[in-house]
Amino acid sequence: MNKNDLVAEVAQETGISKIDATKAVDHMLVRITSALQSGEEVRLSGFGKFFVARRKATKVPMRDGGMLDVPASNVPKFKASENLKNAVNN
Repeated sequence: MNKNDLVAEVAQETGISKIDATKAVDHMLVRITSALQSGEEVRLSGFGKFFVARRKATKVPMRDGGMLDVPASNVPKFKASENLKNAVNN
């Protein structure tokens, strides 16, 4: 499923136009992104939580025998709820 498929299903299931469904989906994604940018967790009950983890700086070996420095960075992550895990496994 891609974003267009999701928008179409939201529009069909809720009875709103695809334009309004697109606005709703886009706004939800923007809000999740901005919350993560400010260091907040986003918890969706029964679905899971989005959060930011800190990845440490590291060195990666290269083919030529040298080492590549990979700087520390923030990484968005998702942890599925038990309900979602059970739904996927049943």
